[in-house]
Amino acid sequence: MTKKIVVTGGAGFIGSALVRALLARGDAQVVALDNLSSGKRENLEGVEGPLELVVADICNYDGIAPVIAGADTVFHLAAIPSVPRSVADPIPSHQVNTDGMFQVFRACHAGGVRRVVYAASSSAYGDTEVLPKVETMRANPLSPYAAQKLMGEYYASVFYNCYGLETVSLRFFNVFGPRQDPSSPYSGVLSIFNKCIMEGVSPTIYGDGEQSRDFTFVTDVAGLCIKASLAGPEVCGKVYNAGNGNRYTLNMVWETLQKIAGVSLPANYGPARTGDVKHSQADTTAAVRELGHAPQVSLEEGLRATLDWFRTL
Repeated sequence: MTKKIVVTGGAGFIGSALVRALLARGDAQVVALDNLSSGKRENLEGVEGPLELVVADICNYDGIAPVIAGADTVFHLAAIPSVPRSVADPIPSHQVNTDGMFQVFRACHAGGVRRVVYAASSSAYGDTEVLPKVETMRANPLSPYAAQKLMGEYYASVFYNCYGLETVSLRFFNVFGPRQDPSSPYSGVLSIFNKCIMEGVSPTIYGDGEQSRDFTFVTDVAGLCIKASLAGPEVCGKVYNAGNGNRYTLNMVWETLQKIAGVSLPANYGPARTGDVKHSQADTTAAVRELGHAPQVSLEEGLRATLDWFRTL
């Protein structure tokens, strides 16, 4: 019998990559649940296989409960994923990332879902002097977004311990790749960098550009999500880093992208943004050992693939 899999935020950047990866396996009916506030129908264009897009808001329990009921696995990716946006306007972020998250877990428990893979965030670590960041470190969220995503980890653990709902939380680091929307000032930095390349303008880097990030290509993250959904019961209730174990400064990334594109566009610099962490790098030991995490795409390969996609727009 074909199993049903639900991806919340399935029309988004990471969600649509996960939908593609799931359908490529050929063993499931996939439902992309998205309110299309930031997700886009066109992100699912050309997808082959048994896919249904359901337009619904995770904050509306009655709207999502029938969609989730009977699913084998739910990947909860729907969120307002922006540190600066949560600082500037924390209420919408709280409603989606905390209240909506709770409704998803509630619907999964009521609907007999086997396992939930929750998209947590590396922002939960805050600034740490010790790198790489390991899951046993004390959380120190510096923004409303970070606190909201950390609360999701706690709820995932609670729903497992209290109600027996299998959960795995993956702390996403800086995910990048095709279909990442560059149109917002809150967009991921690499999508903005690519937009600047295409427009022939210099980007504005907030801070001195020496802040570093563990940039992880979107297909590697999608692959880890699937591995987390299939791992044994010993992983339930746990949190894992979903990075690739490296870190690169924004200055280095911009230099690399300029070389790939064959342009020279020196960056402009602005004041550092409130809530941003200085350095981020994942310790992937646990994810490799317990989930079989094996990133395949290097930074340069990912940058080339992302730029190639931008050139098709």
